[in-house]
Amino acid sequence: MRLHRFAAVLAGALSVTMVAPTVANAAPNPNRPWVTVIASRLDNPRGVSVGADGTVVVAEAGRGGKTDKCVDSPEGGKVCLGFTGAITTVTAGQRGIWRQRRFVGGLPSLAGSDGSSAVGPHDVSPYAGGGYVATLGLGGSAQTRLGLGFGGLMLGQTIVVNRDGNNSLSLRTLGDPAAFEARRDPDRQGVDSNPYGVLGTRGGAVATDAGGNTLLTIDRKGAVSTLAVFPNRMVASPEPGGGRVPMQAVPTSVVRGPDGAYYVGQLTGFPFPVGGANVYRVVPGQRPTVYARGFTNIIDLAFDEQGRLLVLEIAKNGLTSGDQSGALIRVDRRGGHTELVPGRLTAPGGLAVGADGSLFVTNRSVVAGRGEVLRIANR
Repeated sequence: MRLHRFAAVLAGALSVTMVAPTVANAAPNPNRPWVTVIASRLDNPRGVSVGADGTVVVAEAGRGGKTDKCVDSPEGGKVCLGFTGAITTVTAGQRGIWRQRRFVGGLPSLAGSDGSSAVGPHDVSPYAGGGYVATLGLGGSAQTRLGLGFGGLMLGQTIVVNRDGNNSLSLRTLGDPAAFEARRDPDRQGVDSNPYGVLGTRGGAVATDAGGNTLLTIDRKGAVSTLAVFPNRMVASPEPGGGRVPMQAVPTSVVRGPDGAYYVGQLTGFPFPVGGANVYRVVPGQRPTVYARGFTNIIDLAFDEQGRLLVLEIAKNGLTSGDQSGALIRVDRRGGHTELVPGRLTAPGGLAVGADGSLFVTNRSVVAGRGEVLRIANR
């Protein structure tokens, strides 16, 4: 059984919120990153990206729903289906005011009664054909979503959403990683699919399946194929005298590096060891290689304007610690780690870099109604 920490139809709501930036640093310091809140009141905000026009786009996993369409959660208890998932855009306006707008709502979402740790839209990326491509999580098998009825069929898939000049919304399925996992089970560890990170490409998209331990490529016709499989690693058991136990990879994020290769970060599976997460470099046709190591529960990656790797940890002290303190780490060219904005992140969920070098991080990513987007910039 896979152990994910958060196992892991259009509504078209167009609510608009104006957000005056809230300064998070206590006092100006020219040598310290400057943090502002540019979006708030989000539901389990996860992946974030920045479009060519500077628009910040956020995937909200939603808050589930209070319906009779429920399934067992991999973490115990029941999670119920609702249509509270969304994609939200955040744009800069005059006088530093940011405009927060629901780009698309009504996407499927699974969560318990308090709406926390939802499974739904997990990541979003600009799509070469226009609009955005997004992953919809699942945390189970294709049979799992069948138990949720017609409304749950979009879970475990990748979708493309767009709005035309008349503000008409279009949504279509691009690929079905959950069905692919059911047919192929590339890691040979039992069928389990949870599409997570996504990157739009010229030919379609590349996505991680955190449940299937794979990196997948999806072409414009929706054909899914395996780009890489991330094997188990043996790690020390948390039980005294337990020896070593297999740990699954649980890949959560994918970005393209300055060299054109793909870079994949791993959350890791149980026992979620501190310092046990790797960043892998993937070249199509070759086995993944370890590019950087020594991280804890990676949830997203990016490269800054100088080509340095940025690693976002959802729980810097480990998912079993009960501490939701996250970390944003910059890796220098010698492999040294520098934590940016220490003490500022709580269960962060996504990371992106703007054209001016600003960093955008989703914060409080596993709670409903209190998630936010931070802008981190040097002043």
